Amino acid sequence: MNRIFFYLSLAVSFLALSSCQERDRYVTIQGYAQGGVYSVTMNLKGVDVPQQEIADSVNSILEYIDVTLSGYNRNSQLSRFNSCQEITPNSLFIDSYEIGRRIYEETGGVVDVASAWLYDLWGFGFKTGEMPTHEEVMTVMQNSGFGRCISSLKGHEGPLLSKDILVDRLGAYPQLNYNAIAQGYSCDLVAEYLYSIGVKDMLVNIGEIFCDGLNPAGMPWTVGIDKPVDGNNELGAQLQGVFRVPSGPHGVVTSGNYRKFYVKDGKKYAHTIDPRTGYPVSHSLLSATVIASDAMLADAYATYFMVVGLEDAKEFLKSRPDMEVCLVYDEDGEFKTWCTPGFHLQ
Repeated sequence: MNRIFFYLSLAVSFLALSSCQERDRYVTIQGYAQGGVYSVTMNLKGVDVPQQEIADSVNSILEYIDVTLSGYNRNSQLSRFNSCQEITPNSLFIDSYEIGRRIYEETGGVVDVASAWLYDLWGFGFKTGEMPTHEEVMTVMQNSGFGRCISSLKGHEGPLLSKDILVDRLGAYPQLNYNAIAQGYSCDLVAEYLYSIGVKDMLVNIGEIFCDGLNPAGMPWTVGIDKPVDGNNELGAQLQGVFRVPSGPHGVVTSGNYRKFYVKDGKKYAHTIDPRTGYPVSHSLLSATVIASDAMLADAYATYFMVVGLEDAKEFLKSRPDMEVCLVYDEDGEFKTWCTPGFHLQ
């Protein structure tokens, strides 16, 4: 998923604004996780836990996620599982598998965490791939997908091998890739901890965003959508627009095809792959920003919309009033936006 830029109207120096009441105590902690910089902005009013202890706890959560679900950490449970090594899955590994299965079923196979072979084949997974032949795509398709896997790991105890999740134990072993939900899920886990110590106003930014309460100016959090220009890798440098997140807890995630892609023989191949066809998508939708009840859900459905494209996304959203979405698309070389009624882009 692509990172989104959170925008405040002032450059807030660790976020202690004179406009706030004295009893408010906004701070920001920062660090490195999941290949980038994360930041957590929170109001410590009424919180007895020292700031350094909070920072250490957040780092511990993110390290736990890394050693469990990272495909880039060769010693993580996921990497060892994908390499046919025996693991004893922890609760996070099992929970992530359950979430992956639920999202797979909800999206009709559009978001499929068991298609890691396919992402690697195209060079957008954990390995560097080359332009595959059609025969290679079809072979990988036969060995990929949650449709080949058991429905649940609940109650599993003891060692686990990748072949153990196959329904019939036949064919190549499956591989998992949680990139479509991992960053959003990470935001939710950090937010869960912050709630547990009494934090009510927060913005958790780990590439994706979870926020609740008010910002230091006493207003709802404001988020910017990066303009989906190919190669726009600097967060906030070019904005399509900004919007205020509705009150209450929300995940905010943008997915797009303008940062991870390559061009071969004059054709652009983006990192959004349709696991139902085995090929990168090719349509007018450039980015999808989703506001949902949590960041994991927003993360998954931002990917879903980027796979199915503009018209199918609009049709789907007629039945999902629980989400607010902004879709940026290309129309005759111009950027256009389509938003659900509650999404007010400025």
